[in-house]
Amino acid sequence: MDFLWRSVSEEEKEKIKKEAKEILDSFSKALAKVEKQKIGEAFVERDKKTRKENKPSKCDTGFRELFFKNAPQKEEDWIKAEKGAWR
Repeated sequence: MDFLWRSVSEEEKEKIKKEAKEILDSFSKALAKVEKQKIGEAFVERDKKTRKENKPSKCDTGFRELFFKNAPQKEEDWIKAEKGAWR
């Protein structure tokens, strides 16, 4: 893909900077015209959903078995996974 790369002269760099600044300034002015609406505070009640770190919660006894059953590759008590392949 080296056909996408080319050297940029100092004159071109300055032109790009100027155009970028004009775009940002234009966007900023347009954004300032947008009518603002007050939105209430976001509130999430978490008392029932959290646990104290010093008190472990009980786990579903079938979870481990189901988890290993769904794992594509496993070996004894370990799940084999390729690091970074899911990214």
